[in-house]
Amino acid sequence: MSSSAVQVAGVTLLRQKKTVLDNISFTIPTGSFVAVLGGNGAGKTTLFRTLLGLEKLSAGQIWIEGQPVQKGRMPIGYMPQVRAMVAAQLSGWSTVAAAQQGWKWGLPFYGKQARADIDAALAAVDAQDLARRPVGSLSGGERQRLMLAQALLDNPHILLLDEPLASLDPVRMRETAERIHTLARDRNITVLMSTHDINPLMGLMDHVLYMAHGKAVLGRVEDVMTTQTLSALYGAPVEVIKAGNRLFVVAEGGGASLQSCMCVGHSA
Repeated sequence: MSSSAVQVAGVTLLRQKKTVLDNISFTIPTGSFVAVLGGNGAGKTTLFRTLLGLEKLSAGQIWIEGQPVQKGRMPIGYMPQVRAMVAAQLSGWSTVAAAQQGWKWGLPFYGKQARADIDAALAAVDAQDLARRPVGSLSGGERQRLMLAQALLDNPHILLLDEPLASLDPVRMRETAERIHTLARDRNITVLMSTHDINPLMGLMDHVLYMAHGKAVLGRVEDVMTTQTLSALYGAPVEVIKAGNRLFVVAEGGGASLQSCMCVGHSA
């Protein structure tokens, strides 16, 4: 296995003449836990799509474990931000199974190995108790666990998790982040997790990939989450405030030019 899980070199993506990704480059070591931060429209979801081979690059190259990115042929598990709707009466097991290959003529067909893989994915996220329960009866956090189990099918080397903490309360955010971190560490999985709040990941992540206006900077938390670094990335004054063990990113003076600036953390 390559020592680098993801290599991005000079990647630019234009969409309807608009620059969505702007000459970004970074390398993520195998086994890293990376928080992908940035406001709405920063390019986080688009970045994930490029790593999956779903976007045609305008310039640059991407390698996954040393191999050029190829659609559908990468050892990547993906949890999208917009979750696919499933019938409320489906069981948790069937919901996870829907992501497994084996649907024939509209009817589910699973061999012994496929069933074992689905059971293992549920066990990995401590969701065995959800296997027989209807999805419609589950809480948001319980559904998130099922979606994570889907992403774990086929034993991926890399997980791309797009806002997996969304709609969770602060306690569930931390619990979910710790579960993912433990799972990744035990299996040596590289994780890229996008989020609007860095604080549930404090003490868990190895690196921060911060995105703004299609640009990106990767590094340790203490190197990236600084007033100087983020002001340079945004191209406008930004202040990073540490309050206790929490971090906040705010536009200096509340300038209108930074309407897309993300606040990292919760106000009291």
